[in-house]
Amino acid sequence: MTSLASYACRPEQSRGRVHSEAAPVNRNQFQRDRDRIIHCNAFRLLEYKTQVFVNHEGDLFRTRLTHSIEVAQIARTLARNLGLHEDLTEAISLAHDLGHTPFGHAGQDELNACLRELAPEVGGFEHNLQSLRVVDELEERYAAFNGLNLCFETREGILKHCSLRHARLLGPVGERFLNKTEPSLEAQIANLADEIAYNNHDIDDGLRSGLISVAQLQMLEIFATHYAQVLRLHPRLEPRRAIAETVRAMINTLVTDLTETTLANIHRHQPDSVDAVRRAPALAAFSTSMRRQTDALKKFLLENLYRHYRVMRMTNKARTIVRDLFEAFLKEPRLLADDYRRDNEQAQARAIADYIAGMTDRFAIREHRQLFQME
Repeated sequence: MTSLASYACRPEQSRGRVHSEAAPVNRNQFQRDRDRIIHCNAFRLLEYKTQVFVNHEGDLFRTRLTHSIEVAQIARTLARNLGLHEDLTEAISLAHDLGHTPFGHAGQDELNACLRELAPEVGGFEHNLQSLRVVDELEERYAAFNGLNLCFETREGILKHCSLRHARLLGPVGERFLNKTEPSLEAQIANLADEIAYNNHDIDDGLRSGLISVAQLQMLEIFATHYAQVLRLHPRLEPRRAIAETVRAMINTLVTDLTETTLANIHRHQPDSVDAVRRAPALAAFSTSMRRQTDALKKFLLENLYRHYRVMRMTNKARTIVRDLFEAFLKEPRLLADDYRRDNEQAQARAIADYIAGMTDRFAIREHRQLFQME
């Protein structure tokens, strides 16, 4: 690892874990966090959770697992460029989607709607909060505690967004949402690496699926510029490789722009510690021009890919499956295994949400079929 900047997180200065443990041997505290994340059940299940396309629709489309690995690769590059702690950045990146439901954002939105309508006292469903819940409570691997008992810095980075209602219940890790402060730079760049990864790789999957076209994408400055450069350098390149080269070049440009803009912000604010980073405005950022281009890309993907009628048909099916399961389990908890039965309604609703959020796409489809179809 390159030498750390003064504003980087350091494992020996960590705010620690909820449950005290002996220091790790032959690795640092953030490496231990990364390793625990990789070995946990929720991480393994990401292989069968959708990114945009439902898991069974094709073997080449990205899943939450491949997406998380791609985020970690981009984030580690950024961390090295900025003198940040790579192991912490990787741990945050690998864990950021652990709480995602089956069927991507469709499953998340429907589960949130179910909780708000049928169990409003629970407070809805937030996938970032669920990711923290997974590593704090739901994983059952260790004799001395529930969850993975991760360092404060890793948990801080996992919790990208949080309502004030929930923040008040989370103790120190929720304080920044109440105090309007920022997380560590490792957390900030992991968040933006997530954006870089899903925007560019959704282009690749969208083109592969045939739901969007190169002609449509050429209306976007960020794509048109890089695609033209690729064709100028490789005029006879086959279309599939031309797309791969274009996406690769776009990622490189975004990483370069983010590095340079963030370094300029660091120079402007001169943070000399992690706490100084937290007190400063958000330091990790794209330039104004690049932010405008990435926002245009996000708008394009929303209108032309995520809301494409074929995706919307699957989204509608997914939301129906999640709602049917939630309503059936809430009405009759005896349909659940003993591990998910609770003594009061609020706890029962939360346990059902945990159960559904932990499902893979294909398991949710199978559960729905077993409950609602005669076989």
